Amino acid sequence: MFARNKTPVIKSLVAQGTSVKGDIAFADGLRIDGEVVGDVRASGDPSVLVVSETARVQGALQAAHVIVNGVVDGPVHASQLLELQPKARITGNVHYQAVEMHQGAVVAGQLCPNVLELDKPTLKLASNGQ
Repeated sequence: MFARNKTPVIKSLVAQGTSVKGDIAFADGLRIDGEVVGDVRASGDPSVLVVSETARVQGALQAAHVIVNGVVDGPVHASQLLELQPKARITGNVHYQAVEMHQGAVVAGQLCPNVLELDKPTLKLASNGQ
């Protein structure tokens, strides 16, 4: 009756104290507690990417659902939902379908909503009847 999209299970972890240099591609879910220097991209939908408060990422982030509570130096692309938790610090533009921003989160860049064509109102021209 009340169908909801289920959040994918987080199957991968970059643990605190771990440093990764290079791009990361993942499926389903990824949690970053350590440091990543490179782009982090989901390979499909649905996907969830969590950047915890101990994490630091230098590169682009891309996933359907992105949760940030750490430091990101690069653009963020969330095709569905972007959650910015209180300790989030992003330097770069953020692109999102929906955003949830907690008090204390900081974005040094542009907030760019993904506008769907379906959400735009249609224009109807009035005719003069001639």
